[in-house]
Amino acid sequence: MIRSVSLDRDGIDAGSYPFSIPAIGSLTTLELHPQVTLLAGENGSGKSTLIEAIAVAAGFNPEGGSRTMRYVTRPSHSDLHERLHIVRDARPTRDGWFLRAESFYNIATHIEQLEVSGYGDASLHEQSHGESFLSLVLERFGDRGLYILDEPEAALSVRGVLALIRRMHELAARGSQFLVSTHSPILLAYPGARIFVLDEHGITETPYEETEVVELTRSFLADRGRFLHYLFADA
Repeated sequence: MIRSVSLDRDGIDAGSYPFSIPAIGSLTTLELHPQVTLLAGENGSGKSTLIEAIAVAAGFNPEGGSRTMRYVTRPSHSDLHERLHIVRDARPTRDGWFLRAESFYNIATHIEQLEVSGYGDASLHEQSHGESFLSLVLERFGDRGLYILDEPEAALSVRGVLALIRRMHELAARGSQFLVSTHSPILLAYPGARIFVLDEHGITETPYEETEVVELTRSFLADRGRFLHYLFADA
């Protein structure tokens, strides 16, 4: 399990990618919750870049999968992982996954080629994107695992997100740890989680109610007509 993640700043070129991203460039030490840590922020804020680097530094394949899966379709990850220092706690892990919605097709294909079981009754490719995503989480994720998820809501309906939260709660109670990047106000509502917002000011721990995605969603649902009126006012 991961207690904290820190950045080795010696010799960093602040103008080069990914250190030119404000949240990445200002990173010192990120203290993770022992059960669930959530990363929020706008597109381009560095959420996926950071979570990918943490996963690679923790021993996972950049494209996703378990620690034993090694396959490459198109290398696209940054070298940020080489600069990260991970401090682990005393809890041993016996399972783990790096799961990212954008490369899930590659994972499903690799699993099919390996002809391994434990991912539900049907092939992951014979299920919808959301169904196969949940099958992996429900059937493959187990106790005392380290699970790093990059924007899982991209594959899921609202019901699917709720099912994911339920499974996270079950596994966290049995010793698992989750690190998740998300745009979902529902997923951000996971009780007791540490929420960090990445933006132009850096990385800031933020209460659920004060995250921008929650504020915008609340405003839209409270009066969508008025919200859309102002959105289209200059059109």
